[in-house]
Amino acid sequence: MKRVVSGMRPTGKMHLGNYFGAIRNWIDLQQKYESYYFIADWHALTSHYAESKEVRSWIIPMVKDLIAAGLEPDRCTLFLQSEVKEHAELYLLFSMFTSVPRLERVPTYKDIKNQLEGEKDLANLGFLGYPVLQTADILIYKGDFVPVGKDQEYHIELAREIARKFNSLYSEVFPEPKAIFTEIPVLTGLDGRKMSKSYNNTLELNIPFSEVKKKIMPMKTDVNRKRKTDPGDPEKCPVWNLHKLFDNDEELELIKDSCTNAKFGCVNCKKILLKNLEKFYSDFHENRAKLSDEDIRDLILQGSEKARKEAQNTLELVRGAMGWKNL
Repeated sequence: MKRVVSGMRPTGKMHLGNYFGAIRNWIDLQQKYESYYFIADWHALTSHYAESKEVRSWIIPMVKDLIAAGLEPDRCTLFLQSEVKEHAELYLLFSMFTSVPRLERVPTYKDIKNQLEGEKDLANLGFLGYPVLQTADILIYKGDFVPVGKDQEYHIELAREIARKFNSLYSEVFPEPKAIFTEIPVLTGLDGRKMSKSYNNTLELNIPFSEVKKKIMPMKTDVNRKRKTDPGDPEKCPVWNLHKLFDNDEELELIKDSCTNAKFGCVNCKKILLKNLEKFYSDFHENRAKLSDEDIRDLILQGSEKARKEAQNTLELVRGAMGWKNL
């Protein structure tokens, strides 16, 4: 059975951008492939090293959110990155033949560094080597596929290069992983920009529906529709992007016609969205309420133990290929 590997950083509350950008894809893939999903707490430290306690505190809430959203522990291996130390050993070995200039050309390295300039000091080895650790995360489970957003495409190509380099230097140990891109790589936030904690424009999963309503009602719409009688263009409206995710076809046709022909205003439009959002949030909260911290802790440790055994088997092959198995 083909294998899927992916991880997510525990850096705050999960939001709809996380759900549509990654989690929903994970849920679908767990039905088709052997799936390894991990909480990437070491990755979180590459940019949140000064908030290490906070990173740790988000682990259990994150796993609760993942399961409440639809991940099934019986269908996937859910574990904590730092509980499987073999990731770090393989990362170290890969770093020996990965050049610094190659890492400096990774687009996300430059983009995030520029984006957070003045807020965080990211001139550290951990941040530069992030894609190599990501490669170790994937290859230590011999992942065939990696579900990622389009912005991570370059990282997967680097993982393929590192796999080829290792196989060429030593012997064939690793497959070359392929990316599985999400259908919705970028979800629009409350202000029209990409939904991100950095922009403070998110709709978090684990918040009361009353708070969801407070965030939706003042959302920006088509700037050209200043009055109810002005015709609008749904494609220029951030709210429309949420409608396409939550409304049925009949509702979408109604909204498109009513907006384009100024048949009703943006408040009516948002009320339809809120009706559908309420069902989504109600189901999520009902599922989450069944999960205790102790149950989640046990689940993480069990998943980490299973992952560790697989990782140890891979490292045995790596050491043998490098001639480092025995003195």
